[in-house]
Amino acid sequence: MKISFAKPHLPTEGAVIVGVLDNKVFTPTATALDDLAGGGLKRAVEASKFTGKKDQTLTVLAPAGCKVNRVVLVGLGKADAIDALAAQSFGGTGLAQVLTAGDASVAIAVDAVPGLKISEADFAANVAFGARLRSYRFDKYFTKEKKEDKPSVKKLAILTAAPTAKNAFAPLDAIADGVFLTRDVVSEPANVIYPESLAAECKKLADLGVEVEILGEKQMKKLGMGSLLGVGQGSDRESQLVIMRWTGAKDKNAAPIAFIGKGVCFDTGGISIKPAAGMEDMKWDMGGAGAVIGAMMALAGRKAPANVVGVVGLVENMPSGNAQRPGDVVTSMSGQTIEVINTDAEGRLVLADALWYTKETYKPKAMVDLATLTGAIIISLGGEYAGLFANNDKLAERLTQAGKAVGEPLWRLPMGDAYDKQLKSDIADMKNVGGREGGSITAAQFLKRFVGDVAWAHLDIAGTAWSKKDTATCAKGATAFGVRLLDQLVADHYQD
Repeated sequence: MKISFAKPHLPTEGAVIVGVLDNKVFTPTATALDDLAGGGLKRAVEASKFTGKKDQTLTVLAPAGCKVNRVVLVGLGKADAIDALAAQSFGGTGLAQVLTAGDASVAIAVDAVPGLKISEADFAANVAFGARLRSYRFDKYFTKEKKEDKPSVKKLAILTAAPTAKNAFAPLDAIADGVFLTRDVVSEPANVIYPESLAAECKKLADLGVEVEILGEKQMKKLGMGSLLGVGQGSDRESQLVIMRWTGAKDKNAAPIAFIGKGVCFDTGGISIKPAAGMEDMKWDMGGAGAVIGAMMALAGRKAPANVVGVVGLVENMPSGNAQRPGDVVTSMSGQTIEVINTDAEGRLVLADALWYTKETYKPKAMVDLATLTGAIIISLGGEYAGLFANNDKLAERLTQAGKAVGEPLWRLPMGDAYDKQLKSDIADMKNVGGREGGSITAAQFLKRFVGDVAWAHLDIAGTAWSKKDTATCAKGATAFGVRLLDQLVADHYQD
């Protein structure tokens, strides 16, 4: 779908999407269309339950006097509540109504609304951003999809009087590229995306100026990464550690912020095998790595003036005659030994070595890891919030605020010695699991043992990496949760 920006006018083809404020207050373009239709739009509103509340929609087909095929009214809510997220929701909600309706050309009228929280240019840019995010579909494997189910929209025009809207959209467009990359790799089946092939996808970021280094099993063995390697030893696929470096700051030698992602490309649970029902979902157990890869693409795409390192540990957790067994003891790169009680608690074993490697190699000013780590976080927070754990209050607050700004909310959970004691092993420095109680917290306590004194935060995105329902800016499936959050964190606090 090609997105363009144009001066306000009344479209003469396809579909047009217009906003209506709360209490049925028409925006100027909606009023102009209603005049052409002889009051037909307002009559349609009066005959419906549509009132202009946020994200309400009403589609009116070919109103008399209008040259377009359909007019889609989208509720904007109250003017003084329209911020960037509301603008994105307007764009995404409107596009969803026409995406498969048959129109190749669509226009969204972005009218100046008194009392906006953001500038008219930012309003228009975020409307375009929301529409682009909602346009995503993972449909490459459909061979017999009905024509009426396929997207028809080829061109989207954003109608705005703000001359700088196109420039304001450019960095958002780059972020959308990162979001789409993440959604793609998370959506792919495990026979397509596995450690080596996902590492190859990372390598493509070199075209944007990202330095990419890939470590194979021999190199990781020399580094002593027994924790990560133990997870992947049951698979025929070779484990990988990928390091992506973006040096956009004025001082290229300044300490970076680092993002670390869990990349279990398929998780059977290993010898502690999962139940068969739903195991197909475990193709997206690399959602944390996917988010880090997408964030690196977004940062490079918008040429962020910051130094950022992204590290992803890529493995498959498979059962075989060579697989790691419950009761095995592995030695991590840090030298700490781990008794593996449950081979299905594998993500933390991957992150342990990835975190330590990042800390020791790049001396970052802060580290944030993302992982689909525990089912317990889904029980705690559902699919609305990701779990946040941190050893640094300032970093935790920065992440929380970034999440609010982009609509990827976090909820901070506690940590403490009482939880840490659950990891005590009788034969090694620690176990890889505690009890059932506080399972997400004990997982975070495990990771904390591999970060030293560096400011660190852990985001458990098991409940948010994949959605079972459509939202305003994301069809059901891979969400790319974390890409926009990490980009916002960098933009707010780690740029020149």
